[in-house]
Amino acid sequence: MELTGAQILMECLQEQNVDTVFGFPGGAVLNIYDELYKYDSKIKHILTSHEQGASHAADGYARSTGKVGVCIATSGPGATNLVTGIATAYMDSIPMVAITGNVPVALLGKDSFQEVDIAGITMPITKHNYIVKDVADLADVIREAFYVAKEGRPGPVLIDIPKDITSNKTNYTYQKPKEIVRRIEHITNEVLDEAKKLIDQCEKPFIFVGGGVVISEAHEELTKFAEKIQAPVACSLMGMGGISGEHELYTGMLGMHGSKASNLGVTQCDLLIVIGSRFSDRVIGNSTKFAKNAQILHIDIDPAEVNKNIQTHHYIIGDIKEVLQRLNTRIDSLKHDAWLAEINELKQKYSMKYEEGLTGQYVIEKLCEITKGDAIISTEVGQHQMWTAQYYKFKKPQLFLTSGGLGTMGYGMGASIGAKVGNPDIPVINIAGDGSFRMNLNEILTAVRYNLPIVVVVINNNVLGMVRQWQTIFYEERYAYTTLNPDLDYVKLAEAFGAVGMNVTEVDQVEDALKTALGLGRPVIVNCVINKDEKVYPMVAPGAGIDELITE
Repeated sequence: MELTGAQILMECLQEQNVDTVFGFPGGAVLNIYDELYKYDSKIKHILTSHEQGASHAADGYARSTGKVGVCIATSGPGATNLVTGIATAYMDSIPMVAITGNVPVALLGKDSFQEVDIAGITMPITKHNYIVKDVADLADVIREAFYVAKEGRPGPVLIDIPKDITSNKTNYTYQKPKEIVRRIEHITNEVLDEAKKLIDQCEKPFIFVGGGVVISEAHEELTKFAEKIQAPVACSLMGMGGISGEHELYTGMLGMHGSKASNLGVTQCDLLIVIGSRFSDRVIGNSTKFAKNAQILHIDIDPAEVNKNIQTHHYIIGDIKEVLQRLNTRIDSLKHDAWLAEINELKQKYSMKYEEGLTGQYVIEKLCEITKGDAIISTEVGQHQMWTAQYYKFKKPQLFLTSGGLGTMGYGMGASIGAKVGNPDIPVINIAGDGSFRMNLNEILTAVRYNLPIVVVVINNNVLGMVRQWQTIFYEERYAYTTLNPDLDYVKLAEAFGAVGMNVTEVDQVEDALKTALGLGRPVIVNCVINKDEKVYPMVAPGAGIDELITE
């Protein structure tokens, strides 16, 4: 049948089982929005307050559901407002399709009103992108974009559609989506046997889990593997939930703000098994000192990450779930009792501690206790983000939504909206610093508009806490432009948006405030006022090895 480009887009979204899109209308996408209006019983559109909020919402939707997130923006500034969200998704390997409008094909490249080369701008931060110049190509481009976003190592894909393409007509025929097949071609008996040999020979194995375990949904296989070889497990920021935070083998986060047990364990192990991680600089510290006593076995789906930052002794390229399933059938149960006793001693001796009173750590620990670790937690970026990773025990994957690779302040509020839309029956809490929250607080209005009962816990120290921490330790307490005066009245702000606001200024108010906020069934801002000089410890200084931790 003959359809317009905008109608073809709707039909292709339905082919891909898309039920929700996040966006903001404008002139270049009016034809698309006119069709969204007609398809509103089939495709839900969430109008955000800003295009960046739409991109973060699509990201949060994808991370928390495992589906491809979709966002839409108009040409020019609408498209460029998506860029930070696209880059955030790219750095963390999140499947997302961003659809932008553009000026008609005849006006491309002529500095037309609201024209930018968004494909050129986003080329370094997408898996692939497209400019559709013929409506006959549109359906196949959309289908390929969703496949590319999800297949292998996921990531964002951009489709730029000139306005006349959305009104031009061509024939459309339904196609079933191409099946996503796990990559297994390089998982040979030879590479598995070599990995088994390394595992059998070691006496002090240690497992480091990255975001790839979460993406491949391999948490059960990972847990079985760790238990079978009796190896302690640390996670990166993106790997949280890859093994339960309550598991006896879990040692905490690894890296700049990792636990001392994790950092010392990696330094002292004789085999480091790295699964689905890219050896970020925030994890490895000084690369010449990283895991210097260990052979390194790297398991990852992306060959570009192997030997990029750290030289490995052996690697396996392939889908992590499939690799672990095959290893689990190959390896024998091993005993490393002395090594685990050594690690447990480190865990007890260097357990995470914080000062008494109203602190960010206390608020997050209490939130974990109240929710029993069964909520979806998004964060902004900064001290509160690290405290969340340290003190909230994530029992399974897809519960922790945070900007790891790019470190995007302003991410969490949009992500929480996407997560709540995708998971209406699970509590969703956005833990924010007051600095980050000011960058995206306009999205509270989105939560109110759609009656999304998201709880925002603001860890409010009235400063840019992480930057101030660095200024304290490395810049002789020269606090250049990190104080956020005047302070904001969060209760009045919440009420102005139609939400509920609460102030928490004493430690004995925390539990009641959090329980009340979670029970109201409305968007709530809980403003927790803490000391501006609270620090995130442990901490590894730039250039130091991860075993050289600052603890106070």
